[in-house]
Amino acid sequence: MEDRFAFLAEWYDPTAALLRRYQLFYYPKDGSVEMFDVKNQRIFLRRTKYDKIHQEDLFVGNRVNVFSRQLNLIEYGDQFTANKLGSKKERTLALIKPDVVTKIGDILELIYSSNLIVTKAKMTNLTSSQAGDLYMEHQTKPFFTNLVQFVSSGPVVAMELMGDEAMSIWRRLLGPADPAVARREAPQSVRAQFGTDGIKNVGHGSDSLAAAARELEFFFPSTIGYGPSNTAIYTDCTCCIIKPHAISEGLTGKILNSISAAGFEISALQMFNVDRANAEEFYEVYKGVVTEYPSMVTELCSGPCMVLEIHGTDTPKTFREFCGPADPEIARHLRPTTLRALYSKDKVKNAVHCTDLPEDGVLEVQYFFKILDG
Repeated sequence: MEDRFAFLAEWYDPTAALLRRYQLFYYPKDGSVEMFDVKNQRIFLRRTKYDKIHQEDLFVGNRVNVFSRQLNLIEYGDQFTANKLGSKKERTLALIKPDVVTKIGDILELIYSSNLIVTKAKMTNLTSSQAGDLYMEHQTKPFFTNLVQFVSSGPVVAMELMGDEAMSIWRRLLGPADPAVARREAPQSVRAQFGTDGIKNVGHGSDSLAAAARELEFFFPSTIGYGPSNTAIYTDCTCCIIKPHAISEGLTGKILNSISAAGFEISALQMFNVDRANAEEFYEVYKGVVTEYPSMVTELCSGPCMVLEIHGTDTPKTFREFCGPADPEIARHLRPTTLRALYSKDKVKNAVHCTDLPEDGVLEVQYFFKILDG
């Protein structure tokens, strides 16, 4: 008997406006998939080789694309799959404090190199009250007031990390709470590299699975419209989307570092899972204009993307120049230091989307940070 992994998956059918349920089967021996329609009790997709899904993509809570259908994996389909793929998988909160938000690219590099996946991310400003709620277990400690003041003094980036033993790996990456101790005992840790003192110490990591569940619900609540708001300002700005292929290739940190190194200010940041209808609406201006339109839509909804608001004077024009020509071959030939020259694969998987027309900068930012995050 060859191995077969089973999941219960949901797909939103925009034509019928229905949520459809399938059993998704994955055969690691040859990378083939099979789908069974739960309601109608019939085979929906016969076993077919499909090289765009890999075993590491298969965990509850993830989204996978099967022939342009974006499936939410909501449960393990059998005990074998749960035992094989789910036993060590954990979710934990990684919070990047105000003093090192500009170092987010470096921190993401370390996260990806430790085989953790960022499944959610959001830049936000916490109020004193929210910071107090987040750190309520420390309210009797002498440093509580200073900690709350510091964490609410500027933007933070909250992330949900997913992976085998994610909680302990992230805490090990952070290092000892006191950066001076970290520099002695764990010189490669994030706090050793970027920390200042016991409060300005780069970040926070959940210390138990129960704390992780509470803290993730605080930043990424299951009820839409609740939780801390994003930091978008909607003036003098342009939109940048780090595309799903670049996220899955672990390029997010490198791209963010390149953007910061070029002097651009990232004033808002958030991960989105874009469904097909929203991708079509966002790219509508390209419909019938560029031949790649259908492929662009498919790429944008093929997995999580990271959306940035880039702020500054004349930003739409200067940032578009920094991204480079849409065709990476032309970019590598004419503008070898641009984002697309450095990180693209082809005209569709070309690392980033950026606003083309200056007057559309605010509109594109609003589409994500006001409409989709509403």
